Amino acid sequence: MREWIGLFGLCSMALAAAWVYGTHRRTRRTMETLAAMLDAAMNGDFHESTFDESLLSALETRFAHYLAASTTSAKQVSAEKERIKTLISDLSHQTKTPIANLLLYTELLAEQPLPPDAQTDTAILHAQAEKLRFLIDDLVKLSRLETGILTLHPTPNPLADLLTQTAQQFSAKAADKGLSLSVVPTTAQACFDPKWTAEALCNLVDNAIKYTAQGGVTLTVTAYELFVRVDIADTGMGIAEAEQAKIFSRFYRGERAAQIEGVGIGLYLTREIVRAEGGYLRVSSAVDQGAVFSLFLPSAP
Repeated sequence: MREWIGLFGLCSMALAAAWVYGTHRRTRRTMETLAAMLDAAMNGDFHESTFDESLLSALETRFAHYLAASTTSAKQVSAEKERIKTLISDLSHQTKTPIANLLLYTELLAEQPLPPDAQTDTAILHAQAEKLRFLIDDLVKLSRLETGILTLHPTPNPLADLLTQTAQQFSAKAADKGLSLSVVPTTAQACFDPKWTAEALCNLVDNAIKYTAQGGVTLTVTAYELFVRVDIADTGMGIAEAEQAKIFSRFYRGERAAQIEGVGIGLYLTREIVRAEGGYLRVSSAVDQGAVFSLFLPSAP
């Protein structure tokens, strides 16, 4: 009897071990299959297969359905992005020629001996054509950023050259208004895309000059552990506290700024550029006490 009990126990243990081993192998095979599915999905070549409806293979099947749906969705997003890219390119191409012609013919008209009223109308027409070109260019840039068609490539760069080149670009405009435009020397560097950060900085300096009647604009840099702050400080009309959160909205223009030429998209575009680089934008201001726009850029990748 004891021998039979012992033999039964050994058989039970052997069966239990075989069951555990078999379960382990099935589980491992399922995990390997799931891992292979993920690899295929990440490589973009996942194709759905059919599995037996056991408990574990049911998980494989559901996971396969999920990945198949995700792959289809990714392809649809990619196709939609490609359509948007084509639309933006067409828009940019189709509007350049008419706007260029408007500018050309208004310049030719301005050179003719026109009556005073006609000269005024021609100057207004030319200014509006310039405004339209500026708006179309900014909308195309913004659309490319927002749809992910355009990607920024931040790299470590010194800030001195960027600030100096920006100041040189706007020195004549500042001088025409009798304003000073200065850059405080710096040896700091930050992680940014030179081309698009220059675009953002130019927007801020252009605004500072535009909304300043007397005094000047100063560019300074302050380095921190994680970020580098670029301040664009002016002595202009300032911004009311209630409006400071709104000025970064698309096409928003404050009541006091409405009398000055502009389209209200520059600050929004600037914020999107800086955000795409991992930075952020802040403003500190009070009415009739100027404004300081602070552009924060990552100090390292």
